[in-house]
Amino acid sequence: MEKKSMFTGRYAGYSFQSFKKDLLSGLVVGVIAIPLGMAFAIASGVNPEYGIYTTIIAGILISLFGGSKFQIGGPTGAFIPVLFAIVIAYGYESLLLAGFMAGIILLFMGIFKLGSLIQYIPRPVTIGFTSGIAVIIFVGQIANFLGLTDVKKHESFLANAKEIFLHIGTINVNSVIIAAVCLATMLVTPKFIPKVPGPLIGLLVSTVVASVFFAGEMATIGSTFGEISNSLPKFQFPEITFERIQLLIGPAFVIAMLGGIESLLSAVVADGMSGSKHNSNRELVGQGIANMVTPLFGGIPATGAIARTATNIKNGAVSPFSGVIHGVVVLLVLLLFAPYASVIPLASMAPVLMIVAWNMSERHTFIDLLKMKTADSLVLAATFLLTVFVSLTVAVQVGLLFAVILFTKQMSELLVTAKALPDPNHKDEKMATHMVTDIHDCPQISIYNVEGPLFFGSAQAFEQSIMNTINYKPNVLMLRMGKVPYMDTTGESYLSSIIKDFSKHGTVVISGMKPHPISVMKKTGLYGYTGEEHFFEHTGEAIDFSLNKLDRNKCLGCQHFAFKECTALSAGLEFRKPETAGVKKT
Repeated sequence: MEKKSMFTGRYAGYSFQSFKKDLLSGLVVGVIAIPLGMAFAIASGVNPEYGIYTTIIAGILISLFGGSKFQIGGPTGAFIPVLFAIVIAYGYESLLLAGFMAGIILLFMGIFKLGSLIQYIPRPVTIGFTSGIAVIIFVGQIANFLGLTDVKKHESFLANAKEIFLHIGTINVNSVIIAAVCLATMLVTPKFIPKVPGPLIGLLVSTVVASVFFAGEMATIGSTFGEISNSLPKFQFPEITFERIQLLIGPAFVIAMLGGIESLLSAVVADGMSGSKHNSNRELVGQGIANMVTPLFGGIPATGAIARTATNIKNGAVSPFSGVIHGVVVLLVLLLFAPYASVIPLASMAPVLMIVAWNMSERHTFIDLLKMKTADSLVLAATFLLTVFVSLTVAVQVGLLFAVILFTKQMSELLVTAKALPDPNHKDEKMATHMVTDIHDCPQISIYNVEGPLFFGSAQAFEQSIMNTINYKPNVLMLRMGKVPYMDTTGESYLSSIIKDFSKHGTVVISGMKPHPISVMKKTGLYGYTGEEHFFEHTGEAIDFSLNKLDRNKCLGCQHFAFKECTALSAGLEFRKPETAGVKKT
């Protein structure tokens, strides 16, 4: 029987057996995180040890302060193009400040409970930039895979692709062999030893092969970045000036938004796998704290890592302690084995990142969305292409703009003002009339069914469809609005114009209106202007009220009625059927 501990909250019922499960999962994830941390740092344009520092510090802090029980934080592939662009444009020191500022933004997003807003970013936008990032990472590793020399790194994807093309003649066959050995080992390992991390085995095997057969014949971490120190990082607060804040606020905001999106997506994946429920605002607070502290020790921005989080759950994690243990494992490896990492060939690191890019590409979802050939397909394609060929910042901005515009257009088309029968454009009719579903037709009452959201994209069409057919000025205008779920201030403005204009000579009656549109009308005063007595829950009640507003004189000699008698008869109004009048049925 398990012995219960004194922990509460997320640790309620925690026991020694629980600790053993967290220890196992933490060990596995920690081992996986080591090569990934170094690879992400190198691809981001900084020394590999900075990726290890980030894995340790951010990993522990995100687990302690985040809102997900199983979230594993650290450097991720999604950040690579953003961080690399900042390093190229502003330098490593500025990257630390940008990361610190991003942490502040994330912290305040969590404090002000903005975590739920991230979920409103359309999926085609997230799939588009994620796939675009995957392409950038994959292509960016071709030079290391082939062992090309004198290749300069650029911020632009096209410039980097051009560098590869120009230096394709400098292929190092030994590098290709080592990269292929690492790649093959990574692919084979899960089939035979599923519990052992493929990237770690791939790096170990390929590094041994390179050391034995090709020593000194290819670039390594040590020859490129120098020996990795096994000492702890030193605390250093970044220099903060108003000019630097102005310069880096844009990059910091991009880091914060991307970090928030990735973290919450990872937390959602963890919820689905574990049956738990994360706290999105607390998660942003944890991410903010981690990204504020990590740069003080030389680390790069961090976020929730989906693959490592999934591995954490699959290996039996019970609580956030597994994430803390994973950070401690990486710390111990840094202290004990860091110098040995210097002999790892860069060609061995390339397949690790290529596999990461392949796994994060969302290729199946990407293809499925494109095949749909809808507005979402356009948003997806635009976001993807702009991410690859321009920048992630522009891609997300344009993607969101396209999504909003196309959504607005689609929602506008959903608004239907149903004309009643018979058709007012019919040549045999002398007067526009409108169908009342289950009652007789009367030209003194115009009834409209309004369906769909009444907002800025549909308000003008709504007004025109009504005003164009009530120019004959019936006594009563009835609006059936039971299928209008939402109304913004623009929609309210157009509705107000219709009500105020029509009220000069007749009565407006509204039935079935939902709570949200009513609340908007009450706030603007339109509800009071219309009169509470003119609002009805059911159409039948509205019709009974409307019949009392009919003009008896207009009923005498009326040529228009759907059946053999006028609707007004049901209200007890005097009526005399003309001898020459015909009878029509609907």
